[in-house]
Amino acid sequence: MNVEPSEIERALTLGINHLVGRYRYELATQRWWWSDETYQIHGFEPGDVVPTTKLILAHKHPDDRARVSRVLRTAAATGEPFSSVHRVMDARGAERTLTVVGQGRRDPATQQICELVGYFIDISATVQALASEAASESIRASAATRASIEQAKGIIAFVLGVEPAEAFERLRITSNETNVAVRDVAREIVDLTSTAGSTADVLAALTPQVREPQL
Repeated sequence: MNVEPSEIERALTLGINHLVGRYRYELATQRWWWSDETYQIHGFEPGDVVPTTKLILAHKHPDDRARVSRVLRTAAATGEPFSSVHRVMDARGAERTLTVVGQGRRDPATQQICELVGYFIDISATVQALASEAASESIRASAATRASIEQAKGIIAFVLGVEPAEAFERLRITSNETNVAVRDVAREIVDLTSTAGSTADVLAALTPQVREPQL
């Protein structure tokens, strides 16, 4: 799943504990240094492997690898602060989502960019929380929509004396002819019904397409 940076910024305030690791990359020697937490983020025990650019890119999600490589090259060339949100496959085969931030440091003598330093932040728990929140909201919205449609079907079936299947067909035809979503037609009928005083009022409130669809 792709996560927008703005979502990450919001999620970082939710109180979820994130594993944060440090790194340093020496450009001249191509050597990386990882803190113990950075090893853990990549699924290793500290000292299990020697971190290299090749190893790091190999663990990036295939869909994110080229973008991360470009970020590193640009950072090495400019030394400007950078950030990236991307996925990795750790040494245990689990997918994690990381935020990586950093910037270049210059050699005091030459003023050339000599290393990149920064942090890996494992935001996998945040992504899962956001996905769960989105899924729950989707389920709630779907349930509310379905409830409105079922209620509208019942109203039409009762008022017009038709079967529920026919009532839904009339809803669908109204939706097509008015270019209004079925869920919105259903909500309108339910809302109109809640203010109607009698069956006659309900019938009068229904659109002509519902009362007499063009079959």
